[in-house]
Order: sequence, then structure tokens, then C-alpha cells
Amino acid sequence: MTNVLKMDATSNLPSDIKPHEGEFRDHHHYYACRVYYEDTDFSGIVYHANYLRFMERARSDMLHQLGMDQRAAFEANDGAYAVVDMHIKYIAPAKFQDNLLVISHVSKLRKASVNIEQIIMRGDEKIASASVQAAFLTPTGRPRRQPEAWTNAFASVIADDEE
Repeated sequence: MTNVLKMDATSNLPSDIKPHEGEFRDHHHYYACRVYYEDTDFSGIVYHANYLRFMERARSDMLHQLGMDQRAAFEANDGAYAVVDMHIKYIAPAKFQDNLLVISHVSKLRKASVNIEQIIMRGDEKIASASVQAAFLTPTGRPRRQPEAWTNAFASVIADDEE
């Protein structure tokens, strides 16, 4: 094979191909995704549990964008986030090949947890919303104060009217 792709040593990907990432705009994190066939049930609409996947990817990307290295914290036995409470409202079904936008924002910050509000949009239509509480837990499952740098990062994206 003569056309070998040049690999990026840090990401193990070809240097010109990057994983999808969201971005922050005015205290909100925006994460775009597409509905694939595997996301749907036999009727062609998104299976209800897959909305959780879309929201999880958006939250994980949000933390990555804020500079939080969850993997390093876990491997150092510092702890990890776990969803401890979630309320979701399904408003309209998403369908195969829909382009979706997950909009997330931090609504409340505590010493050992964070609340994140999320909505999933299809164009101008809200199709789902959720309130999520994630707690920072020790490797044995006990609540632990979040790393100070992480609480500072969360504090930087809470809008003044949402604190």
C-alpha cells in the first residue's frame, strides 16, 4: 500500500482526521450528532434509551472542553462522576438521519456534585429535555469533593442568572 496515512502520535488517528467535538457559546455547550440506523427501533424512530447516549456524549465532551481529564482522575484513584439523578422528558420522536443538537449548561454547583440541564433540538424544535445531577465519587462509591480546578471550570460557565 503506497498511500499510508500520516498518523498523529498523540491521538492514534490520521493527522487530518479529528473526533467530533462540541463547543461553548455564552455559557452553553453545543454538541451536534446524527441519528444512525443503530439508534432506531423497528419503527424507525430513536429508541428511548438512546437519547441518554446522545446526552452522555454531550456531557462527556463538555467536561473535556473544560479541561477535565476524567480518565486520569479515575486511573489515579481520585474518583469519577456518576449520574445519581436524572429527569427526562420526551417531547417528539427523533428519526433515522435526523441532525440533532444537544445543548447543555451547568445549573448548579455543589462541593461534590454538579447539576446539568440539557435539551435536544432538531432544528428549531425541542424534542427532549433532561435535568441531570452527577456526583463525584471515590473508587469505593462515596461522595468526594470535586477537584478545585474542576469546580473552577464549572463556575466559569455558569451564567450569572443561573448561579
